Amino acid sequence: MRKKIVVGNWKMNNNFQEAEELISTIADDLDEKEIVCEVVICPPSLYLEMASDYAEESVLFIAAQNVSSFDNGAYTGEISASMLSEMEISYCIVGHSERRKYFNETDSQLAEKVNRLLDNNIKPIFCIGEQLDERENGFQFDVVRNQMQKGLFHLNSDEFLNITVAYEPVWAIGTGVVATPNQAQEMHSYIRGLISEKYNDSTAEETTILYGGSCNSDNASILFSNKDVDGGLIGGASLKADEFVKIVMSC
Repeated sequence: MRKKIVVGNWKMNNNFQEAEELISTIADDLDEKEIVCEVVICPPSLYLEMASDYAEESVLFIAAQNVSSFDNGAYTGEISASMLSEMEISYCIVGHSERRKYFNETDSQLAEKVNRLLDNNIKPIFCIGEQLDERENGFQFDVVRNQMQKGLFHLNSDEFLNITVAYEPVWAIGTGVVATPNQAQEMHSYIRGLISEKYNDSTAEETTILYGGSCNSDNASILFSNKDVDGGLIGGASLKADEFVKIVMSC
């Protein structure tokens, strides 16, 4: 049975004190509850060590928001997968739409990031999704298929079992516009079908596929109730402890 996962992506927010208070509150609240999903927190890289310390004593797992496509070397400002591994980081986001847009990350770079992470036993959370104009013109399935093929389908089936896919329609990220439950299910089902075609039904059924895009405590339950939606990649709503905990409890 595949995992249910809720991921909180803090992006570039919070000073150190705010970050520590937030993760402490989330950890304390969840430790008092019976949860049925895996809960992953993605703080800014400067706070990963602090977050990892909290994770050791709680139900939380910690993820990085980004990783270098290189193993090591003269790449000022980069953080390697081996460095993350030494900090006992469990997951890492790859290919978030903001990285693709603002930092011009290419499919080949993202494939290399996936490789580096897997080499270091860190599970990639691989983001895919279409722009508004691509959906309006009916290209959303083509876009998602190309992103999967170029970023992930070089992996063998055993390697792919370590991948979590996050579908994030770019037009819904931070806009307050949410994909309808039917739109979310349609795309998640399509993604699972692509995995089945590339590998097999068993691999497809074991792959966790998350929804990301203006998900909050008001809409999480209905989104997560879809057959092929296995949790969420949560942005802004993960910066409020009570809101994030409500989303986790909706999974």
